[in-house]
Amino acid sequence: MSRGRQERSSRDRTTRGSAPVTTVSSAPAGTADTTAVRTASSARGGTAGRGRVLVARLDDAGDVLLAGPAVRAVRTRAREVVFLAGPNGRAAAELLPGVDRVIVWHAPWIDHTPPPVTAAGVEELVGGLVNGAGGIDEAVLLTSFHQSALPLALLLRLAGVKRITAISNDYPGSLLDVRHVVDESVDVPEAERMLAVAEAAGFALPEGDDGKLAVQRPLPDIGKFTGHCVGVGGVADKGAYVVVHPGTSAPARTWPADRHRQTVRELADDGHQVVVTGTERNLTAYVAGDVAADLGGMTTFAELAAVIERAGVLVAGNTGPAHLAAAVGTPVVSLFAPVVPAVRWAPYGVPAVLLGDQQAPCRGSRARVCPVPGHPCLSQVTSEQVVKAVRELTQ
Repeated sequence: MSRGRQERSSRDRTTRGSAPVTTVSSAPAGTADTTAVRTASSARGGTAGRGRVLVARLDDAGDVLLAGPAVRAVRTRAREVVFLAGPNGRAAAELLPGVDRVIVWHAPWIDHTPPPVTAAGVEELVGGLVNGAGGIDEAVLLTSFHQSALPLALLLRLAGVKRITAISNDYPGSLLDVRHVVDESVDVPEAERMLAVAEAAGFALPEGDDGKLAVQRPLPDIGKFTGHCVGVGGVADKGAYVVVHPGTSAPARTWPADRHRQTVRELADDGHQVVVTGTERNLTAYVAGDVAADLGGMTTFAELAAVIERAGVLVAGNTGPAHLAAAVGTPVVSLFAPVVPAVRWAPYGVPAVLLGDQQAPCRGSRARVCPVPGHPCLSQVTSEQVVKAVRELTQ
């Protein structure tokens, strides 16, 4: 049950043999109903001295950042937190407070460019957890609503993990000890969804933790970028510039490059210093033109966090840096394509202006390439709207 959610009713049922002990909690109207199913073996395990706990989120950087509150909850009772990330999430996992070690594994059922399933690939994970990680006592598996935790749970059983918690609306058999069932028709912010899984496993945020996204401190000194940032460096005051991040991991979430370029010019005309970030150097150079500082391809993920932290606003699509902005407390102008619900994946816990038609025909399609001619959900957003939103967030 997530923070602040009050339990309205509960029912415990114990049957003979190895039948599960079931706790059913119904949530108030407007929140997701959840069910936690604990097997008899997990009930016997207790909650004291939780040992080495693996937390897994196998997709992209933004998803990993959204797992931060769940990780901090696990850290309150775990001797050590090992984070299992995919290749695209490694840098974000290394920034999460509470993570002691990061293991990287390319999951064939998660990645958008999945590797083949091979015995060697399976042994890499299973053997690594048993030998390299020194064995895992418990695992908390974090997934999106369209992903299954069961393949990873099976591999973790082979690695000897005795207690596993995850969301599963499918029957998990003996793969899970704590089965957290949610009503997927109710959209809940992804950070809260994952925190609820940790809570179902018996972990809670420490007192005083606000449950927002966060990164480890201190962040790197960005003074070496002074020459590229029109005099802006590590000593710049908060709000010294606006960051524009034009790239995304999926074309369906991308605002046109020429709109970004025009926005940069209009922001400069409006009196803002502008910094353009990203990994696609041709794109960032085009967007920056001769009026903005181009940091394309120059920063590590941690350095990008430091650059965004100094910004007054980030302009970005639904992509990892938008969640990085949330983790460092920077407001976001979010160019959000409704292929996934904004309630789940909009910037969490910071002021944000959401631009884009959230009722467009692509709504909820999870498409990576826009299925609607003309990309109407984002192509109708103008540079003037973005500049106006930046003004609203910086006043």
